[in-house]
Amino acid sequence: MCGFIGIYGPEGVDVSAEIYEGLLAIQHRGQDAAGITTFTDTFHAKKGFGLVRDVFDERDMRELRGPLGIGHVRYPTVGANRAEDAQPFHVNFPVGVAMAHNGNVTNFMQLKREHFHSSGTRLNSSCDLEIILFVFVRALQERIRPGVKVGADDIFHAVAAVYREVRGAYSVVAALPDVGLVAFRDPFGIKPICFGIREDEGQRWFAFASESVVLDVTGYEKQFDLNAGEAVFISAEREVIRRQVGDKPHRPCIFELVYFARPDSLLDGMSVYRTRVRFGDALGRQWRREGAPTPDVVIPIPDSSRDAAMGMSQALGVPYREGLVKNRYIGRTFIMPSQSSRRTSVRRKLNTIDAEFAGKDVLLVDDSIVRGNTARRIVRMAREAGARKVYLASCSPPLISPCPYGIDMASKTEFVAAGRTHAEVATELEVDYLIYLDREAMNECARADNPRIQKFCNACFNGDYPTGDITPEVLGAIEGERSDSQRLFAFNEAQQGAAADGAS
Repeated sequence: MCGFIGIYGPEGVDVSAEIYEGLLAIQHRGQDAAGITTFTDTFHAKKGFGLVRDVFDERDMRELRGPLGIGHVRYPTVGANRAEDAQPFHVNFPVGVAMAHNGNVTNFMQLKREHFHSSGTRLNSSCDLEIILFVFVRALQERIRPGVKVGADDIFHAVAAVYREVRGAYSVVAALPDVGLVAFRDPFGIKPICFGIREDEGQRWFAFASESVVLDVTGYEKQFDLNAGEAVFISAEREVIRRQVGDKPHRPCIFELVYFARPDSLLDGMSVYRTRVRFGDALGRQWRREGAPTPDVVIPIPDSSRDAAMGMSQALGVPYREGLVKNRYIGRTFIMPSQSSRRTSVRRKLNTIDAEFAGKDVLLVDDSIVRGNTARRIVRMAREAGARKVYLASCSPPLISPCPYGIDMASKTEFVAAGRTHAEVATELEVDYLIYLDREAMNECARADNPRIQKFCNACFNGDYPTGDITPEVLGAIEGERSDSQRLFAFNEAQQGAAADGAS
């Protein structure tokens, strides 16, 4: 998962400061790299590794001029994790386009062979966005006529070309100097994207973002979420033009609600906060139906399970307590690109309040259980803090299938639940009782805010991939790409460490 924002403001303004603020609001979606690209008479770009606050300084912000721009925070799935992979990307010919995306192209290797290896054209990066940009610009080139300005029909023609050729899940924003700002959502609407407008002294500002919280903090009023397969174009005359380009059923990713999105966001009309509280309520009712032991206290594993833990506490009539304190200057362990960095960060990330554990039967609530390493370490921490019994509740079902759509779940071998019963997973995690939220209950909790959504993408829970093109061969290729990326990341970490040691 990544995050982006695109802004088109009035002539004569600079949008970079607002883009910066928007990126801070979605820093949780990617902590590997960040970038901003704006335009005046030329593109102005700054990208780099690290958090938003570390990538940009005052001089960068002064140089990122212009009323049209996009920003991005990166979480690596495909790619060698090099500086060249940081987004946004831009090209100057045959028409200027700067682009950023959230998601993953599942036929990336196939398109590389078809468009690049066979033609002699070369990629500048190992990031799959470059494929989307290439297909989009090539389709635009087919429509360009001397003396005729690129218009809405040309833009939608290019989006249709992307939908025909590019498989997977992706939401995209692109800035076209002297033409406008365009955004589009993959044909199945797996990845989220929303649109907002702000009125300021009689002038209108337009913005696209991965989550509604970005619009909130930058003062925009959310207008709508893009539909599955929908493209929206803001012309140079600031006209908003919507077009339904794709015709597939809407299948938004349920894991956005479980884990990725901020609780103060709205996705497709669904409140992330209210949905997570409902997860907890459903877990509490399920806990009682199973005849599970009654805990003395309910404690969330911060942060994304906190709302569900409150809901579960209320459903069980058991006190809610904060027993784990999070160091907010440590990144989210799930989205760290290497297994070693996940393991070593857990203790730095969390510490116990021993009084909340000592002599108690403790029910820990987590948003999900992926590899099990973090959960097992936290269970041990709870016992070391004096817990008599440790129970664990997951706000989502067992993860059993790799996600090819942009979440770092590359291999079945990484899932602690793969091929194991609940009892075997409980033993593996060293807990006294384990419960997973029922899959249909999870979907119903999410659907409560928007009954129009008939189904969510549940692929990581049931292996049913909505795009219909995910084969064992595709999964194997993606797993290989991500394994190569992680090995290169580990190598780069070691090289950087060696350089630092030499310098000291």
